[in-house]
Amino acid sequence: MDKLLIRGGRRLQGEVSISGAKNAALPELCAALLCAEPLTLDNVPRLQDVATMLSLLRRMGVAVERPEDQPARVTLAAPDSLDPVAPYELVKTMRASILVLGPLLARFGRATVSLPGGCAIGSRPVDQHIKGLQAMGATVKVEHGNIVASAGRLRGARITTDMITVTGTENLLMAAALAEGETVLENAAQEPEVTDLAELLIAMGAKIEGHGSGRIRIQGVERLHAPAAPHRIVPDRIEAGTFLCAVAAAGGEAVLRDARAEHLDAVITKLREAGVAIESGEDWIRVRADARPKAVSFRTSEYPAFPTDMQAQFMAVDCVAEGAAKVAETIFENRFMHVNELVRLGARIQVDGHTAMIQGVDTLSGATVMATDLRASASLVIAGLVAEGETTVERIYHLDRGYDRMEAKLRALGADIERVR
Repeated sequence: MDKLLIRGGRRLQGEVSISGAKNAALPELCAALLCAEPLTLDNVPRLQDVATMLSLLRRMGVAVERPEDQPARVTLAAPDSLDPVAPYELVKTMRASILVLGPLLARFGRATVSLPGGCAIGSRPVDQHIKGLQAMGATVKVEHGNIVASAGRLRGARITTDMITVTGTENLLMAAALAEGETVLENAAQEPEVTDLAELLIAMGAKIEGHGSGRIRIQGVERLHAPAAPHRIVPDRIEAGTFLCAVAAAGGEAVLRDARAEHLDAVITKLREAGVAIESGEDWIRVRADARPKAVSFRTSEYPAFPTDMQAQFMAVDCVAEGAAKVAETIFENRFMHVNELVRLGARIQVDGHTAMIQGVDTLSGATVMATDLRASASLVIAGLVAEGETTVERIYHLDRGYDRMEAKLRALGADIERVR
């Protein structure tokens, strides 16, 4: 099992390119199920979750091409003879596998999808997906660990989810694109990845309005087609935010290429409060940290507020900041599992329910720590960049699920980090 060995204490300096967004790539790969023509996506990140999704699509009969000389380009063709079954052995490792449910039901009229797995950061029920599809006329039941769904052509409906759900919005958005009549999604997720999916669907011939807001209107069409030009996946705002936090904690100056600052307003605001200098242009962000950061409190919430996917990384910054900070996690009930590992490195953190109190320390000390989930693993890498001596981060298969060659990009910025196999 791979691990990362980090020798801390180096300032970061240089340039790094941000990959395509994992949380946009996964639903957009599933969007290929909505038409028989080959769909080409550019800027697809090299991640374990992407590999898992491609394996799942191949298993169902989708033809997948990913040229070795162009690994960021993927072409998918879903034939009419596709087998609409997503088995447990492929679904169990990745929550986003549920995203095949809506497209399969919309185009093929039936789907069997194993209840998904993924990171153990808390409950993420699929009932909102099921209720929405039932409102559109589908028959859905759960039996023997599988979601079994069937329908004639789905019908448009007004759907108000009980909570804001990103994958729920994406699933229902894809299903509604081929439904009969108008669908209105109320309480819809507003994340840039949802907007990027909607833009892809529009390029495929879907009629969608309001994406990027809490109300999305979809007028269903008879069929979708692959756009003439490849669709370029939006840059990964969470990867960009992670590198911003790495520079904030370790010090130095870096330029992030292919990054969109407008997707990180809440994170950038908090980093500026911490004393970090940030400039940006249309597709770049420059970050400079000349002094020890100031501790900053924050509260996670749905986009455009501070993202839960950046909570662990920013907590790592607060661990070495001047002063004390309070972090409130409102999205997932089990997303402080990185705290005990940060404490092993010398951090001073106390957790009370969904709130963590952090007292910044002058420095951390290297130790062996264990990644517990995707974003927790990134926080441990950031802490290791600052810690005195050697830090070993174990179980980095979590990291590989969502970060494209993170250690190589950090080395390009001058970090002393290596993968040990």
